[in-house]
Amino acid sequence: MIGPQAEISGVLIIDKPAGVTSHDIVARVRRILGIRQVGHFGTLDPFATGVLPISVGKATRFAQFYLKSRKAYEGTIRFGFSTDTYDSTGQPTSESLPVALEGEILEKIFREFTGRLMQTPPSFSAKHVGGVRAYALARRQKPVSLAPVEVEIYALELLGIEKQDVRFAVECSGGTYVRSLAHDLGRRVGCGAYLAGLRRTGVAEFRESQAATLERLAQAVEEKKLESCLVSLEALLPEFPELVVRGRQEVGVRHGHAFELVQSRAGRGANAGRSPVATLLKILNPERQLIAIARHVQGSVYHPDLVLV
Repeated sequence: MIGPQAEISGVLIIDKPAGVTSHDIVARVRRILGIRQVGHFGTLDPFATGVLPISVGKATRFAQFYLKSRKAYEGTIRFGFSTDTYDSTGQPTSESLPVALEGEILEKIFREFTGRLMQTPPSFSAKHVGGVRAYALARRQKPVSLAPVEVEIYALELLGIEKQDVRFAVECSGGTYVRSLAHDLGRRVGCGAYLAGLRRTGVAEFRESQAATLERLAQAVEEKKLESCLVSLEALLPEFPELVVRGRQEVGVRHGHAFELVQSRAGRGANAGRSPVATLLKILNPERQLIAIARHVQGSVYHPDLVLV
């Protein structure tokens, strides 16, 4: 335990084990670090494993930029029957059917499920129905009606087939339910299916290679090497352009005042030489410490929506 007096801010990439919730991981990290300001950038189902970005300190305020981020997974779909949860923890909802899966046919079906599509979330999900979580109604065997939502499957790859089990990799938009994808594929094949296993390999810029177990985190804290597990605030949102401010402009940003971005122009014409307008900017001080995230308002005016004071 570091203790409540130490100021820690950044993101821990935790390798979540199966059988625990994302909230369980947050609680464990709070105990290991000895601080309360800990959150996460999007849940993983209890049976799933892999990349779970845990925000610490000031980084908890960055969740708004990550909850809809691109995700990557590898997993196994078991064909033959479906379940009420769309995964291996549920009860069968169809009869078990014999399965004869062919790679060429599956790859063709996978292509049909690539791109933008409408997806209905599972009844056993955290979606709200009349102010109540859908899974709470489903557990009481109450009717659950969830509206389809648009998601995007950027890539869906067949990795292998072993009898009724299909290994796959998928990259998808935030808000996509891989359980629903497995269920829908089972309906398309005509024999039912459910998600038998799932591992998240990426969230936004965070990758599996960066992930540390809770045991490794506890050891790093014990050895006073927490920085070896922590992604700094300055390294977050690498796709956003950076702007260094100093003097009076830095003071204004720290007080949440809007400012005008001076852009150089070259050539002739209204748009000649102009860089594309960035929706969001990372604002750094002269020591290259992140002090704010600013949002484009209009023209060349930006407003610091998130100020790290």
